[in-house]
Amino acid sequence: MKPMTDKPDLENAYALNGPDGTKSLYADWAQTYDDNFAQSMAYRLPQDVAKAYFDLGINGPVLDLGAGTGLVGTSLAELDVGPMDGVDLSPEMMAQAAAKKIYNRLFEGDLTKILDVSDAHYQGAVSAGTFTNGHVGPDALEEVLRVIKPGGWAILSVNSHHWDTMGFEAVLTRLSAMIAETRKVEIAIYGHDAEGEHAQDRAWLLQLKRA
Repeated sequence: MKPMTDKPDLENAYALNGPDGTKSLYADWAQTYDDNFAQSMAYRLPQDVAKAYFDLGINGPVLDLGAGTGLVGTSLAELDVGPMDGVDLSPEMMAQAAAKKIYNRLFEGDLTKILDVSDAHYQGAVSAGTFTNGHVGPDALEEVLRVIKPGGWAILSVNSHHWDTMGFEAVLTRLSAMIAETRKVEIAIYGHDAEGEHAQDRAWLLQLKRA
């Protein structure tokens, strides 16, 4: 399903419903995403996710879930974290990420299904902006945990509104046998210079340690 208009923006991104609409919107948005959205809105989630992962001192391969144009990967690379792979639903967004030459492997995948990754393959996983309105819900947390090693960490941003409406707490309870530790801190999604209806939106920085 395509968004209500063809304009690639945050409102239409939040209104997405299904992979076809997602691929269509991000195909149109890919070339301007970094400047048109991330820079203009002072989008800070990628840096916050990367810093939280860095602070854990994890060594070994990390998977960037919903890698998009590589904003989280860029922040991880600046912190000398890696090696990194990335997965996304949009080939066009991944083409932008590939141009940054920071990923060992980029591959197409749908986090609401089974990824082309063996069990416990990665030491950790990161994600910014994927668990949000119109995108990925809490059921995908099981797949996130599947691909990381016992003792590894997943650092994920989850839009606060999305957290409440989609029932993340209930899913975490259901997956408790897979989780050794949970941390959750509320953070701003955008910087002080952001403007518009969503400028003050918040997210949970969710940290999950694999049992």
